[in-house]
Amino acid sequence: MISTLIIVDSPKRWPLETPNVPVVSARDYLSDQRYAAMKRVRVVNICRSYRYQSAGYYVSLLAEARGHKPTPSVATIQDFKSQSIIKSMAFDLQDRIQNLLEPLQSDKFVLSIYFGRNLAKKYDRISQDLYNLFPAPLLRATFSRNSKIWQLQNISPIASSDLPENHRDFVIQVAQEFIRKKAARRKDVVGSRYDLAILVDPHEPMPPSDEAGLKLMEKAADALDIGTERITQEDYGRIAEFDALFIRATTAVNHYTYRFARKAQAEGLVVIDDPQSILRCTNKVFLQELLAKNKVPSPPTRILHRDNKTEVMEALGLPCILKQPDSSFSKGVVKVDSPEAFEKMSSELLEESELLIAQAFVPTEFDWRIGVLDGQPLFACCYFMAKGHWQIYNHSVRGKDSSGNSQSFALDNVPKPVMDAALKSACLIGDGLYGVDVKEYQDNVCVIEVNDNPNLDAGVEDLILGNELYIRIMQSFLRRLERRHQARPLMTNPRLFS
Repeated sequence: MISTLIIVDSPKRWPLETPNVPVVSARDYLSDQRYAAMKRVRVVNICRSYRYQSAGYYVSLLAEARGHKPTPSVATIQDFKSQSIIKSMAFDLQDRIQNLLEPLQSDKFVLSIYFGRNLAKKYDRISQDLYNLFPAPLLRATFSRNSKIWQLQNISPIASSDLPENHRDFVIQVAQEFIRKKAARRKDVVGSRYDLAILVDPHEPMPPSDEAGLKLMEKAADALDIGTERITQEDYGRIAEFDALFIRATTAVNHYTYRFARKAQAEGLVVIDDPQSILRCTNKVFLQELLAKNKVPSPPTRILHRDNKTEVMEALGLPCILKQPDSSFSKGVVKVDSPEAFEKMSSELLEESELLIAQAFVPTEFDWRIGVLDGQPLFACCYFMAKGHWQIYNHSVRGKDSSGNSQSFALDNVPKPVMDAALKSACLIGDGLYGVDVKEYQDNVCVIEVNDNPNLDAGVEDLILGNELYIRIMQSFLRRLERRHQARPLMTNPRLFS
């Protein structure tokens, strides 16, 4: 069972009562071997300072080293120090901030956030949003208005000694609710060796894993003593509660999935898809340069910008394919058959990006998709083009004709040139989970792209291996977790306060 400890500078001066939750001094937590040896511990760090090398800083630092789950984490403590990070992380909240604070008469507003809550209910949502970005028990957010625009200027921890007397009952209430909610969320994974968060988007029309596939993942994880919990965009502030993150929502760089990956990596979690893989795979300009430099076969390709349109069109011929750098699921990818269409579509796409990918059109009935994990092949499928269309997905129609059929193959039955090209491409990206799209044509093969977030749907990618596919994925998480656990020293320092 997960235990919770509240760590403060001095329990005698701690002003709040928290029944059933031990309040421990920072000195004892840092130097007493009993706490160092505890497992499955959630640490709520409410020391008066988190400055570098202070007791509060060391509580979070050593908690992470011991495998405990501190709030705030060291990564969050570091975020407090950077104005640029604070403003960039709050960028997505700008409209909400503006709408909420616009009626105020003053040009400055200070918001006290206690365990993601505020005394005034109308500020509860923004309090939770800011807590999700900067998970710390007691926070003070300062906003200012300049030229009629409200902005978050700073966010910082509140020392427990600075709590107003008339706020203390409320803080006790929300602290107890906070602890109860966390215990309730984790009840299904009590006793598991590691905890894995699976990030999903319940509203995504074409998610990378269907419901049946997600359930098989969870079953495979349970068999390996890995507890799982599905999380969504709203759970950003909870990342540090877990040991690993598996992103099963479609990724992009300018997107919450990338922020989740970055945050999880900073918190020391095992992450698939890791931020570097997302960066490398989701931008086709980068990917094309990488494949060309390493002599991986691909269709004749040019990087297109406003000043080389004629040159590119003449080099590739028509028809050809134009791609937005961050296109996915066949969106942002167009085929042009005439100079007029080339000019029109390239101009439209260049409004969104300074660079595009232009490729010679290679007509095939299907694309190979080779799944790769840890540099080894995992599955092989052929994705056929949608009926009457040149792509796998046809977004102009609905129903069964909107996507092509698929056929799964045993790995031994994949042509060697296809497998070799796929493995070489994936290894250029990293050691994560990838789906490499390869075309066969005229006795040649060419790599179309490497996907960092490949589909894993029940009855498709798992048709050959069945449950074993999900077991292999979870075994990869387990190996990574065990390597990280073995590399983590058990840090204690009895002389810290001597």
